[in-house]
Amino acid sequence: MQIDLRHSAGARILLVCAAFVVVVAGMRAAEPILVPFLLSVFIAIICAPPLFWLQRRGLSTGLALLVVVLGVLLAGLLLGALVGSSVDDFSRDLPVYQDRLRQQVGSFSAYLQGFGIHLSEQLVRDYFDPAKAMKLAAGVLTGFTGVLANAFLILLTVVFILLEAASFPSKLRRVLDDPETSLKGFSAFIENVKRYVAIKTAMSALTGVGVAIWLLVIGVDYPLLWGVLAFLLNYVPNIGSILAAVPPVLLAVVQLGPLSALLVALGYAMVNVVFGNVVEPRFMGRGLGLSTLVVFLSLVFWGWLLGPVGMLLSVPLTMTMKIALDSSNDTRWLAILLGPSDAAASDAPTPRAE
Repeated sequence: MQIDLRHSAGARILLVCAAFVVVVAGMRAAEPILVPFLLSVFIAIICAPPLFWLQRRGLSTGLALLVVVLGVLLAGLLLGALVGSSVDDFSRDLPVYQDRLRQQVGSFSAYLQGFGIHLSEQLVRDYFDPAKAMKLAAGVLTGFTGVLANAFLILLTVVFILLEAASFPSKLRRVLDDPETSLKGFSAFIENVKRYVAIKTAMSALTGVGVAIWLLVIGVDYPLLWGVLAFLLNYVPNIGSILAAVPPVLLAVVQLGPLSALLVALGYAMVNVVFGNVVEPRFMGRGLGLSTLVVFLSLVFWGWLLGPVGMLLSVPLTMTMKIALDSSNDTRWLAILLGPSDAAASDAPTPRAE
């Protein structure tokens, strides 16, 4: 008996899974090229609104692009100068902080034994070593600064993407059969992506500034470094703020004591509640959200696929996929599955009219 592969649901599913595995394997092999490119696209999306705003104010495309590129270059140089030395100093002092933290864990185990609670120090090191969290933070920052070593390539790619952004709709009109209908959906997709990235970047920047000021007031070492880490990990909702708070809280325990560490944790909670749960939902809208499970799985998947930069871009990449799926009636059900629960969606405000 012959099986018609064109009408067999099982065969179609197997073909889709096989194609997915091939694509993922190709992306894994192309990581050195793919990571700078995705970072360039991310920066270009952030830079596109200022570029178009300058063009509407009467500047030519070349002059507006020059102003935007100079702004990006200045911001990158300033951030590299301020954070680069902090990353080097923290990496150099990391073994000292880890040893102090292990000593405090040992002292805490001995303190519990005085109350008859026997907790093996070796067991804590094997299954719950707090010093590894500080090492993980250093690895993320070092990996991100390593990618920025390709700054010239990334900046050049951003320039070419922005140059093509203005002429891309006219090219699509020449190749599409029904350009108006297709461009309407494509424009809505691009606007939603730009809006999501712009709002998330603004909220992440405010979160990073608030965290840096709070840590500076308390007196924790490297406040600017932890502010940058909070800015980067704020792109990962729900769990990103927790991951960003663990290293400075542990550093506060080593440097200033448990009370200061508690103040650091309260400061992180306050900043993330204000910006993440109050301010951001008012601008983001119910259509731009992901379920907690999808956020965690995307963090694991993109982190495994693309390294530290993949972890930082995991939610923007998954959010872009969700917006793309939501733009078609055939795939909207997948976008609904990726979105938050019905209760969370009903509590969120509706998107504002643009």
